[in-house]
Amino acid sequence: MSDNGLFLTLEGIDGAGKSSHLDALEALFRAQGREVVRTREPGGTPLAETLRGLILEKPMDPLTESLLVFAARRDHIVQIIEPALVRGDVVLCDRFTDATFAYQGAGRGFDEAVLSTLERWVQAEAGRAPLLQPHITLWFDLAPEIAAQRLAGARVPDKFEAQPVEFFSRVAQGYAARVAADAKRFVRIDASQSRDQVWQQVETALVARGVLNGSVTR
Repeated sequence: MSDNGLFLTLEGIDGAGKSSHLDALEALFRAQGREVVRTREPGGTPLAETLRGLILEKPMDPLTESLLVFAARRDHIVQIIEPALVRGDVVLCDRFTDATFAYQGAGRGFDEAVLSTLERWVQAEAGRAPLLQPHITLWFDLAPEIAAQRLAGARVPDKFEAQPVEFFSRVAQGYAARVAADAKRFVRIDASQSRDQVWQQVETALVARGVLNGSVTR
C-alpha cells in the first residue's frame, strides 16, 4: 500500500477522542515520507463546509439531513479525496459514510435502504466497482455514558452533541453493525483507556496492517 494512495478514516461517537490523534497521525505519516491530506466530514471543501454548518446547527427532518450529508460527501470525494488517492497521498479523514449510517441511520432512525442507495450513487462512478470506501477505518469504541461525561462543559454543543445518552447508544449500535458487516476494514480501538494507551493501539494497528514501517516518537 505504500506505493498507492491510502484512505484512512477515524470513526466514533462524539466524545470518543478520535480527533485528538489526527495531529500525531499526520506527523507520523509525514515522518515516513508520505504526502498527507487531512480532512473531515461533513466538510473538506468550501461547499461541503457550508453544508456542514447547516447539518450541525439547523433543525431538519432526517431525509433532508441525509441528502445534505451525501451532497457534501460527493463534492468532497470529487474535489479532494479521489485526486489525493490518484496522486498516491495518504488521506486522513475524520468520519466518512460509516458515520452517516450510525448517526442518521441508527441514531435518527432513518431508512438504511435509502442510505445504501445514496451511498451507491455518491461513492461510485459509472461502471466502477466496488464503491469508494476507506482502506482502513479506526473505530474509537467508547461507552456513551463515558463519552457524555467527557463532553460535559467542553464547549457549546452542536445539535448532535446535545443529544441524550440514549441517542448515542443507538449511534454506537449503528457503528457496531457497520463493523460486523465489513470486519476486515475496521480496527477497534478501546477509547476508554488513557490518551497514550489509545495512541499505542492506533500505532500498533497501523504497523500490523503494513501501512507504517515501525514506531515513531509521538
